[in-house]
Amino acid sequence: MSKMDMLWSKVDIPLCEKPAKHIREHLSRARSVPTRWIIKKIFMEQTKRLVEKGPATKKDDLIVITGAGGFIGGNLALHFKKKGFTNIRAVDKKPLYEWYLHVPGVENICLDVSNEANCHRVCEGAVEVYNLAADMGGMGFIERFRVECLRSILINTHMVEAAYKAGARRYFYSSSACAYNTLLQKDPKVRALKESDAYPAMAERGYGWEKLISEMFCEEYWHERGMKTFIARFHNVYGPNGTWDGGREKAPAALCRKVIQAIDTGSKDITIWGDGSQTRSFMYIDDCVKGIDMITHCDDLIATPINLGSSELVSINELLSKIEKIAGVKMNRHYDLGAPKGVAGRNSDNTFIKKVLKWEPGTTLNKGLAETYEWITEQYHHRKAGKRIGIG
Repeated sequence: MSKMDMLWSKVDIPLCEKPAKHIREHLSRARSVPTRWIIKKIFMEQTKRLVEKGPATKKDDLIVITGAGGFIGGNLALHFKKKGFTNIRAVDKKPLYEWYLHVPGVENICLDVSNEANCHRVCEGAVEVYNLAADMGGMGFIERFRVECLRSILINTHMVEAAYKAGARRYFYSSSACAYNTLLQKDPKVRALKESDAYPAMAERGYGWEKLISEMFCEEYWHERGMKTFIARFHNVYGPNGTWDGGREKAPAALCRKVIQAIDTGSKDITIWGDGSQTRSFMYIDDCVKGIDMITHCDDLIATPINLGSSELVSINELLSKIEKIAGVKMNRHYDLGAPKGVAGRNSDNTFIKKVLKWEPGTTLNKGLAETYEWITEQYHHRKAGKRIGIG
């Protein structure tokens, strides 16, 4: 697709799924009437903002992380703490006892950053801001609670403005592979999705559209206001200290829990959502936080969405087989064809990240699953014994 086609594709796309033929006709009509938005976008593409090399972040500069009570945010705070940063502000709306990780020496604040005033409070004095806050979960959650997912637009809208007014030098936004065109994901043998595949736009309803619109906010805060913004499209992050029960967990954690519970109860039955043929790639948490750090400190990636995910494609049936091997058990599989299952296939094309960063997520699924299964097993039995869980 040419750059001009990508620009045209952003014109007046409805927020609902429609057949490919309708989209082609819709875009064909759109091409006949240039708009000021398109002209402005072309102008910005032709007049790139000069990137000034700023000072390196000092160990005592303030780093703000929202969504820090969650899986990725908590591990990101731990990542920076291990690197020697001493001034980290962790923010989440959940009460502290529900946070997945408590990192010693980190300032923990319980505030809802969908509220504008709270965003200005948490960004005060920040040098770098990492916005990972969102109301989200696994496929069961994002298909059922689309309005809640869409409302996360308030978080990034207020956070990016607050970071700009606070004078932050770098702003990271956690986007998602759900921003990609769903029409390209109808086959389990899907080709890997490259960054340009987000347009023509037909994102996952609710959650995917929120991510795509928030990406645009970040891009414009660089083009119009000069704040360095960075955008990573996550592909299914998993690992220890993540959600493993309650409806918001991703497939690796959900299947690990089901196998552990089946072994504990003596039942070998397991229910899989869909027919198990749907395919995904899954990125281990250590690769995720390392990638966030590298992306945010690469000026070649300013205001440029980039894939952050593993390129190791696996079906849900194959994923379960790997977990069975780790657990040393064979399950009796039952399929719930009416359950949420998402797109048929999705994988990360890592050509761009390898070109720019000379790196890609490298933890194999076998290694990551083994560590995840061990951790969830421990959590499961702690909960059964009445012990506190969810805090690392």
